[in-house]
Amino acid sequence: MALPVGAQTIASAASRYSALPADERQEAEDACRELAEELYPGLDLSGEIRTVTARSLGDTALLWDQDSRLAGFAVCHWGPASEAGGGCCFAKFAAVRPAPGADKRFGALLDACAMVAREAGMPNVLAGVNLAREEAYRQMVARGFRTMIQGVTMHRPNEPGYSSPGLFVLDDWR
Repeated sequence: MALPVGAQTIASAASRYSALPADERQEAEDACRELAEELYPGLDLSGEIRTVTARSLGDTALLWDQDSRLAGFAVCHWGPASEAGGGCCFAKFAAVRPAPGADKRFGALLDACAMVAREAGMPNVLAGVNLAREEAYRQMVARGFRTMIQGVTMHRPNEPGYSSPGLFVLDDWR
């Protein structure tokens, strides 16, 4: 799904992984791994987070709650050298903590993706969502995201993984 990024300023409690001092990056990776583990045991995006930054393919938005706990994160690619292609900030993987208030955190994470896109000079945010995560899909549609590509995922064995109602996760299996 895609959304043109407007010029509006969006207040967000988000920061960027690349802006963290080197000694704080490991803590951020650990927090992302802990959150991902709540979605699906063994899910770890640390390598992707480090690679995107090291190869200048994009950055990771980190959304913090009022208690300085990680509320969500989005691994974003941008530019023609990345999976995003030209003119897009692509949320390769994004998720919020699965607990009461996840819908609000998801809205804030979408805002953080738009912030990252604007800061990178990208006019569009691109994100994939599985329709089994209906609440996430409906929120994206309500915000103006429109379907660009449809795909089918098949799991072996046939288990839902983290594609189930109540989870606010963006991913792409292109």
